[in-house]
Amino acid sequence: MSRHVFCCKYQKEMEGLDRAPFPGPVGQRIFDSVSKQAWQEWTAHQTMLINEKHLNMMDAQNRKYLQEQMDKFLTGDDYEKAEGYVPPSEASSDKD
Repeated sequence: MSRHVFCCKYQKEMEGLDRAPFPGPVGQRIFDSVSKQAWQEWTAHQTMLINEKHLNMMDAQNRKYLQEQMDKFLTGDDYEKAEGYVPPSEASSDKD
């Protein structure tokens, strides 16, 4: 049986993560309040940001930036998008 959480991004009860994504209080907060769907969307967005902005995860400033973007993304605040990215649903409607 899957566990459910009240997702802070979607503001509704949704399936939760199977385990905390990383140790410590931030990982526990995500486990307690972020849905599996929102986390999967964040990890895809995070990959785009790392690639587009050429972030080096060994650099503390880059890790701090990514943490800030994660917090904004998961709470529904305005977050940075990868430049030039058009979601597939919007790209196909532009062709019509």
